[in-house]
Amino acid sequence: MKKKFFITGISTEVGKTVVSAVVVEALKADYWKPVQAGDLDYSDTHKLSALISNSTTKTYPNAYALNTPMSPHAAADIDGVHIDVGAISEPQTDNHLVIEGAGGVLVPLNEKDTIADLIRPDHKVLLVSRNYLGSINHTLLTVEALKRRNADIAGIVISGAENPSTESIIEKMSGIPIVFRISEEKHFDREVVRNYASRFLPVLERL
Repeated sequence: MKKKFFITGISTEVGKTVVSAVVVEALKADYWKPVQAGDLDYSDTHKLSALISNSTTKTYPNAYALNTPMSPHAAADIDGVHIDVGAISEPQTDNHLVIEGAGGVLVPLNEKDTIADLIRPDHKVLLVSRNYLGSINHTLLTVEALKRRNADIAGIVISGAENPSTESIIEKMSGIPIVFRISEEKHFDREVVRNYASRFLPVLERL
C-alpha cells in the first residue's frame, strides 16, 4: 500500500528538508511542499531534488510560492494573496508521497489556519526534532498539538547530535518512539542521503 508521510518539525531550521530527502530517496517517493515562503530561486523543492539520486521521484509545484522568507501568513499579506487551505489540492499520484510542512505545526497560514490544518487523516506524521536547549519543551508541545488534532504520529526523527537524556525523556513523556537519527554531517550530498535512505528504508516499511 502506498504511504503518505507528512514531515514537520519542532521549529524552523531543524532539518525537515534533509529528512524529507532521505524518506523520498528511501521510498523513491514523490514530493510536495504545499507552501514555500522565500528562497523561490532555490526552494526546498530545489534543495531536495539536488539531494536525491533516483529517477522515479516526481516533485509537484507549491500550492503557494511566496516571495518573503517569513511566516506564510505574513509573506502572503506582502504578496497580496490569501492562503485558502480549502483550495489546496494534494497531488494525485500512484506513488508514495512525502509532504513537507513549513516551520512548525502551528505556523499560521492565515488568521485561523496553521500548518497542522494541512495534515490529513491518511498522513503518517514524522516529527523532526533537534537537540538544543528548549527542544524537550518544543517537542512535547508539538506532540501534544498533533495528538489534539488526532494526527497519526508515526515517530520522531532526531536531526543532529545525540543527547541520550533528552531523547529518553521525550520518548517517555510523549509516548512517541524515536524511529531514526540523522547525524550532524559536514555536508549532505546525494551519496550521504543514499546511505541514510538505505538504513531508513526498513523502518519506513514498518511504519
